[in-house]
Amino acid sequence: MNSTLRHYALWFFGALTLTLTPLLQGQTKRPLDLETVTYGGKTFRSDFYPQPVYGLAWLQSGYTYTVEPGDYGREGLSSLRSLRVYTPTRAQEQTVLTQGELVQLLKPYDDTDKLYPLIAYDFTPQCHYLEVELSKGLYLIDVEQKLIVGYFATGDTEKRASLLSPNERNLAVKSEEGTLLIYTLQPAGSKPQAPTLVATDEAEAAVVYGESVHQNEFGIDGGLFWSPDSRQLAFYRMDQSMVAPYPIVDMTPHKAVVQPVRYPMAGSPSHHVTLGVFHLENQQTTYLETGGDPEHYLTNVAWHPNSQKVYIAELNRGQDHLFLNGYDVQTGARTETLFEETDAHYVEPQRPMMFVPGSRGEQFVWESRREGYRQLYLYSSTGKLIRKLTDMEGEVTDIYGFDPKGERIYFQAAYPSPLERHIFASELKRGRTIQLSKVAGTHEATFSPDKQYYIDQLQSATIARSVMLHDCNGLQLRLIHQAPDPWRKLDMPNITVGTLLAADGKTELYYRLITPSHFDEMKEYPTIVYVYGGPHAQLVTNTPQWGASGWDLYMAQQGYIIFTLDNRGSAQRGAAFEQVIHRQVGTAEMADQMKGVEYLKSLPYVDRNRIGVYGWSFGGFMTTNLILTHPETFKVGVAGGPVMDWSRYEIMYGERYNDAPQDNPEGYQKNNLIERAKDLKGRLLLIHGTSDNVVVWQHAQAFVKACVDAKTYPDLYYYPGHKHNVIGPDRVHLNYVITRYFLEHL
Repeated sequence: MNSTLRHYALWFFGALTLTLTPLLQGQTKRPLDLETVTYGGKTFRSDFYPQPVYGLAWLQSGYTYTVEPGDYGREGLSSLRSLRVYTPTRAQEQTVLTQGELVQLLKPYDDTDKLYPLIAYDFTPQCHYLEVELSKGLYLIDVEQKLIVGYFATGDTEKRASLLSPNERNLAVKSEEGTLLIYTLQPAGSKPQAPTLVATDEAEAAVVYGESVHQNEFGIDGGLFWSPDSRQLAFYRMDQSMVAPYPIVDMTPHKAVVQPVRYPMAGSPSHHVTLGVFHLENQQTTYLETGGDPEHYLTNVAWHPNSQKVYIAELNRGQDHLFLNGYDVQTGARTETLFEETDAHYVEPQRPMMFVPGSRGEQFVWESRREGYRQLYLYSSTGKLIRKLTDMEGEVTDIYGFDPKGERIYFQAAYPSPLERHIFASELKRGRTIQLSKVAGTHEATFSPDKQYYIDQLQSATIARSVMLHDCNGLQLRLIHQAPDPWRKLDMPNITVGTLLAADGKTELYYRLITPSHFDEMKEYPTIVYVYGGPHAQLVTNTPQWGASGWDLYMAQQGYIIFTLDNRGSAQRGAAFEQVIHRQVGTAEMADQMKGVEYLKSLPYVDRNRIGVYGWSFGGFMTTNLILTHPETFKVGVAGGPVMDWSRYEIMYGERYNDAPQDNPEGYQKNNLIERAKDLKGRLLLIHGTSDNVVVWQHAQAFVKACVDAKTYPDLYYYPGHKHNVIGPDRVHLNYVITRYFLEHL
């Protein structure tokens, strides 16, 4: 631990713990209820969620926001709603467009009865125009000039995905019908022009075009990529014909229907992905000659600034060898391999290469974890490393981009504390990194198009929400919004954060302990361990309530202690911390969680005979594993969407952490919970969405069948039509079911 982090940790944690005391002690406070603390509950936004700034975004001239936002529906639509712009260079603010003006602008061309409030719409990625979608198409609105720039005549086409070209003149659309189309901007009111057809999916989704691939792993969040000159569209083509359709049953119609998905399970054949480039000029498609193993992963697509090359981070199916390859988009031929990365465990690329502005495509920045933490590296276009830009014992968590001259790159990182997120700038020529945000907490930045300013949204355990305008050097120029504390009138519990040692005896782990508001150390309390424990998730953070969910807080009010520990394998602690789970998923995680339980049992106010555990997804796997392995400790468990057999989980995630079942049979066998159904002794409630396409329902069903055979007795609850998470108003129902189970059995 370096001196800065050591100093920070000593200040932050003191004697390893920091206890929060509810505000306004002595006053009568309202008790918590599930409608208030649950996202989707009737009073969640009004009484529990820190008030945001609605419609906050950047235009070229300044940042915008809406006033009088009301709700997200059309009821009570008022012309008082307006869009305001603040111009930092003049320190002036003005109203540029009202809801009534928007209605009058669009009424001659479309049905404005379907117009939603201003907060429902976004600006184009280039920060020029407001995007408004109505029945005839997508309109681009110049809000400052109060005019319609044009519209894309998409009509009633239902979209799976869409992407606007950099020049804002073409719109690529993947329709629900399976067609990949390009629409051209045309004057409002003009006769709709037919779109250009790029490709059409094959029957039963055997081959699909223009959609996200590889189960959205490796940072992939879409399948469309416009060239910088807007004259070519790159797109994924995914051949899934070798992946057997998996039956997801929709139970909402009178007669249930099958909605099959192509779900590649670990150790089974995987889909084959290629990348096509459609040329608008001749309306022809060139497919890149990626070659090699057809089951490799094509990730993190990037265009060269001259629009003549495309680069792909190509990863073998074993996920331990990456090639950064370049291709000629006219011929499809591979032109170069800039460099390779290997790792004894796995390589996990998350972002495309980023070309430096002003370098004429001769320099780019690459993010890599090769030295233990995700850091930034500056390269020449030939693949030669120029310098390492960041050198922190912390992960880069987001990248905001370059200033126009290419002198700085702005980013977010989990540093100096992994519990926080701060905003940084790195100077490309000197490799010097500057921390722009200073206040403890979690900072999220939105930069102006010219990178001269940014809006900082700050939240922490003591700050509900603070929104500030800064210049590019971190100087605060304006307080935009300070949300009132929504919890000051509620009967909130006490929260303590601290550290304890992992099962390896040397790694510090962060925990959160929640006790009832009227806590009495002389009493013993039933305790629930809330767990996730897997990669890509961090539960203990310096955000409101230290990252605790509303349900955690509610259960503390019901007289429970709620304990959460981020074990080895979880996010934002670097490669070594995460990769300890490789080929033995569940082993180190379980050992660390039991160290947390050991700590709980050392506390005089924890009832050792009344300890429960609850988690969802990977946390559902952990919950089931813990109650099967340690029945002497855990009396009750609730497992939501649990993975019961990793060989039935998808290839990309499953094989990264556990390798293929053929290569690691011991690892899969050790944590196959279906084969351990006979070990169930406590009360275990399984909850699953019947349409879950992430952890398919078969996991829970197979476990129940094994329990029937073994004459053990779990309890079951299913949510028809829900996928991997129960969302919307039904989440209140879910939280009630879970609460009732613990109240009855723990």
